[in-house]
Amino acid sequence: NMASGQQWVLVEMVQAFYEAPAYHLILEGILILWIIRLLFSKTYKLHESYKLTEKEKEDLIEEWQPEPLVPAISREHPSLNYVVVTGPPSHKILINGKECLNFASFNFLGLLDNKRVKQKALASLMKYGVGTCGPRGFYGTFDVHLELESRLAKFMKTEEAIIYSYGFATIASAIPAYSKRGDIIFVDEAACFSIQKGLQASRSFIKYFKHNDMEDLERLLKEQEVEDQKNPRKARVTRKFIVVEGLYINTADICPLPELVSLKYKYKVRIFLEESMSFGVLGEHGRGVTEHFGVNIDDIDLISANMENAVASIGGFCCGRSFVIDHQRLSGQGYCFSASLPPMLAAAAIEALNIMEENPDIFTVLREKCKHVYMDLQGTPGLKLVGVPFAPALHLQLERSSGYRNSDLQLLHSIVDYVSHICCRYIRVVITIEQTEEDIQKVVSCIKEAASALLK
Repeated sequence: NMASGQQWVLVEMVQAFYEAPAYHLILEGILILWIIRLLFSKTYKLHESYKLTEKEKEDLIEEWQPEPLVPAISREHPSLNYVVVTGPPSHKILINGKECLNFASFNFLGLLDNKRVKQKALASLMKYGVGTCGPRGFYGTFDVHLELESRLAKFMKTEEAIIYSYGFATIASAIPAYSKRGDIIFVDEAACFSIQKGLQASRSFIKYFKHNDMEDLERLLKEQEVEDQKNPRKARVTRKFIVVEGLYINTADICPLPELVSLKYKYKVRIFLEESMSFGVLGEHGRGVTEHFGVNIDDIDLISANMENAVASIGGFCCGRSFVIDHQRLSGQGYCFSASLPPMLAAAAIEALNIMEENPDIFTVLREKCKHVYMDLQGTPGLKLVGVPFAPALHLQLERSSGYRNSDLQLLHSIVDYVSHICCRYIRVVITIEQTEEDIQKVVSCIKEAASALLK
């Protein structure tokens, strides 16, 4: 039966072959031949190798031009045309040989050219020399470093402080010391560049919330809470942080710290507070945003600030609980791998703290001057002030944007150039206690005149 069945199938195939149209048989034949050719033919052809002569090689090497590492930049680019300062950048400053009013340097308390500070720095220079030539963990820890850390902890009313030799590296090192891959950071979209680099180095999952929008932040926290409930095992090992600035350098706004603390305890997250613009500015004694709002400093997990603004030195510091700070001594990259702060700059910072503690009225004077300039700049044609009145670095924005970033920048640069021909070099308005009423009125009138002439 099986043999007869196979014969029947073979008969059917032969019958179908005879009944098929000619074009069908031709097409099938071509396809079969093509498949056979593909199976047995080589996929490439060998070409005869040609050896270049030595002269041909040299000619080719001489003609070869590598692609540029970076795109071509015009020699007129602002970054390639330095403004050269000669002398101390106090409230009167020599720029390219011309004396100008300085409304640009972050010398908020006027300590940069302070006689007492310079004497302490000079004495330290004669005792210790210029630098340290070693990180803190390898013969780079000097007694003045320990004294400065103790003084900063005492000033901020925290358990411990740690100092860095570079202000930018402070928060950029602190964030990745705690937050690692897989952790989650909720950060304000207006965060400064040093925070952004810290986020990048942490390799954590970043969630941005709208600037100072606590409703948007809580929305993100709620969404994360729902995700955590789906995978509680992962949630137990995932650390969550909120990173904000006390006084935002990019917007001159103050963070709503009381609301942030409430969200911290409600959703069990940690708060990192960057206070470079608010340390030595806000609060009755200059302790920053926590003192300004009356928030218990223990409610903040980590506070960082640089010493390059109000303190008029170099470097930065973090402060908080001892077990938190000690972790940075092992994991803070800027602390572990950079040469430590030169002793003379540490001595200068200590003397600056002495002055801040002896004269707490300077913080009130600074804030009043800020409010005064803020009020005087109101009504500038074509420009609007943003931020809080007591911010020492005021921000002027165009009232009506052209819709194109480059056009807006060009227009703002034209105002800077116009103002620079009248009295000073910068449109950025930074207030210090050294500036007199006459200085303030002069720069306000210059900005208003430039705006009236260019923003018609």
